[in-house]
Amino acid sequence: MSVSEDRTVQPSPITSAPPSGIADPAPLGLAAFALTTFLLSAKNADWMSHATGSAWLGYAFAYGGLAQLLAGMWEFRNRNVFGATAFATYGGFWIGLGLWVQLVANPAVAAIKPSTLVTTVTALNHDLGWILLAFAIFNTYMLILSSQVSLAVFGVFLTLELTEIILCIGNFNAGAALNPTTTIKIGGYVGLITALVAWYTSAAGVSNGIGGKLRFPVGKPLIS
Repeated sequence: MSVSEDRTVQPSPITSAPPSGIADPAPLGLAAFALTTFLLSAKNADWMSHATGSAWLGYAFAYGGLAQLLAGMWEFRNRNVFGATAFATYGGFWIGLGLWVQLVANPAVAAIKPSTLVTTVTALNHDLGWILLAFAIFNTYMLILSSQVSLAVFGVFLTLELTEIILCIGNFNAGAALNPTTTIKIGGYVGLITALVAWYTSAAGVSNGIGGKLRFPVGKPLIS
């Protein structure tokens, strides 16, 4: 998600040489986002029927959360306002989602009684709907601005926008459903595509950072 603000330096397709002299943190941030998104999306797509479904939770704190947040702080050091805002925000998203599960969802589920099951589960699904709606609003202007970075980065934000909107609708309409509904499953599949696009963009950043012969193309900005 890196885009240089130093117009005296000719940028590469994904990033320019960091003026601070530190390595580009964008590939780390994208990889952290991709892996955690993949795990949660696999759950939403109902691929984890023989697993607990909570494999994503620890990584929401340690990788998608902390590692991505650190990438955002390093982007501030690189004077990259776009990358810093994106990585720090979605690092906070994963940490916040993990805390919501631990502090709100799990205690609420543990306290469920037959008479309160419908209202409790519906309220939790609506919580997720509001969370996703809020981040979809943030993602909308980041999507527009990503059109000035590269085609690959734009693809990350485009697929993420679709994921958030579909899951937002799915959770608001889920009612008291404990298992993923059809709409949530669709959002899970789009989320898996989002993860793959983010992983590819991360790999492209690593290949450019190495400076070897093998480079993964990311495409030119849609607006330049």
